[in-house]
Amino acid sequence: MPAKNVVVVGSLNMDLVTRATRLPRAGETLIGQSFFTVPGGKGANQAVAAARLGASVAMVGCVGTDAYGVQLRDALLVEGIDCQAVSEVDGSSGVALIVVDDSSQNAIVIVAGSNGQLTPASLQAFDSVLQAADVIVCQLEVPMDTVGHTLKRGRELGKTVILNPAPASGPLPEEWYASIDYLIPNESEAWALSGVVVDSLDTAKAAATRLIKAGAGKVIITLGAQGALFADGHAFEHLEAPKVKAVDTTAAGDTFVGGFAAALANGKREAEAIRFGQVAAALSVTRAGAQPSIPTLLDVQGFDPS
Repeated sequence: MPAKNVVVVGSLNMDLVTRATRLPRAGETLIGQSFFTVPGGKGANQAVAAARLGASVAMVGCVGTDAYGVQLRDALLVEGIDCQAVSEVDGSSGVALIVVDDSSQNAIVIVAGSNGQLTPASLQAFDSVLQAADVIVCQLEVPMDTVGHTLKRGRELGKTVILNPAPASGPLPEEWYASIDYLIPNESEAWALSGVVVDSLDTAKAAATRLIKAGAGKVIITLGAQGALFADGHAFEHLEAPKVKAVDTTAAGDTFVGGFAAALANGKREAEAIRFGQVAAALSVTRAGAQPSIPTLLDVQGFDPS
């Protein structure tokens, strides 16, 4: 197998998306404006982003035996992503129920489905895929022991290991941190991991400091329209976000992670890779949907911030 310089271990979901004027309150029924289905899942989104943004990519994950499973795998193959490690398992594929409001904010409910069957044992069958990687990317939409196995194996193999701790509801296992080169949470995830409410640049620095002390190599906290904070235990760097008009923020974080991974794998320095990911994420929020919103390398190269 030709080496893939980015390998993504994670989820594949079919996104069931509706738009409404606002997000519903508890117990409330709203009339939606539109509905569509589109391939998603944090793992698959990040794989598509990395592939469109210049990396050679392999995906490791599971799909179900339903129609969604075929569609999810085919969506990756169209992008030139190696899917030999995308296994079909009994049952339904993962789904995400997404509501997007007129201000482009969203609320999401995920049902793991086949993603829950990506186990350390199944991952071991594709260890050669990890061995061929330069950069390994994980998230938290597959079983935690699978994520832990991937992080540890990535460190053993001497790969660059990225963890996007999404979705996060509490601290990570302490033993994970030593295997993470780049920890990339957003504000709410940084809060869940560190216990620091991230609502300003100063609190983002405090959260990043705690995560570095926990053992993470380097931390990038994405701050939406406020940009990103990079911390390496010695200094902080705040990188402002490109200014765009947002239509839908779905998959913006995934686009950043995939773009950052692709840039690193292709030899860009950290700050340059972060800016590359930021431009890709900014372009993604100007379009609707998850994978359909992810830009190409030519889009990013042609981006005009004015």
